[in-house]
Amino acid sequence: MKAMDSVVRRAHRNEKAARTFITICGIGMALVPLLIGAFLFIKGTDTFTLFGHSVTEFLFSGQWKPSDTAEGGGQVGAAMFMAGSLVTCALALLISLPFSMASSIYMTEIATPQRRRLIQPAIELFTGIPSVVYGFVGMTVLIPALRKIFPMPFGFSVLAAGIVLAIMIFPTITTMAADAMAAVPKSWREASYGLGATRWETIAHIVLPAAKSGIFTGIILGLARALGEALAVAMVIGQMKVFPTSLFLPASTLTTAISADMGGAMEGGEYNAALWTMALVLFLLSFLFIFIIHQINAASELKGGRN
Repeated sequence: MKAMDSVVRRAHRNEKAARTFITICGIGMALVPLLIGAFLFIKGTDTFTLFGHSVTEFLFSGQWKPSDTAEGGGQVGAAMFMAGSLVTCALALLISLPFSMASSIYMTEIATPQRRRLIQPAIELFTGIPSVVYGFVGMTVLIPALRKIFPMPFGFSVLAAGIVLAIMIFPTITTMAADAMAAVPKSWREASYGLGATRWETIAHIVLPAAKSGIFTGIILGLARALGEALAVAMVIGQMKVFPTSLFLPASTLTTAISADMGGAMEGGEYNAALWTMALVLFLLSFLFIFIIHQINAASELKGGRN
């Protein structure tokens, strides 16, 4: 009996220790993004609190000449970098979305189970390829091809960056959309067929509307990855500090500007503070994307509960 009690007490102690350890790990990981956000807020607001620049100047001015000294006095208009990020992300989405949707529809609605087991791992393999490989292939294969196809003086361009990013976000959108479509009950499809609808009518009017929350989530996650990508974009966009006035000309993005200049900017200087502010903008945009995903999922659950 004593041996049994000892075993029970030891099991309870082990369970309590495991629960405590898991709780600490969960809370700790939840605190990490908050601490990162707090650190970026402290460093990123120096542009406004220490060097006296306005938020309007930073967000809407195209004059980028920060001083690399602690005295400041330069210009920190980062609008050209934000415009470059938005244009390249929008172009990547415009290129990738049709292919992603076509692939996900084929995998879930047309392909046989054997073909899906072959195609889906091949698509998911794209996510494991390092970004430097995408950038290197884009620099050595894509840019020379673009020079031959279009009258481009450099080859390094917004178009090249958009194509590379489109390839990089393709597996994210495709996988999320395919999973959302596969989650639509089979009985809904059968009911649609029973009413005389064709396969394409069923896909367009039953499957896609039912899976739209998962599809939107995949799109936003793809945009978040495109917005945060630095190395592959830096290798093909040209990194010219100008507004993206043409798809065939070089430009810069927030990530490429940060990665190119952060190592050489003086700690405590105006240039360094402006780069931290751009990092803060990226963090806030990523937070916005996550918030949108939660809102979409919450709206979908609410609608499902009402139905």
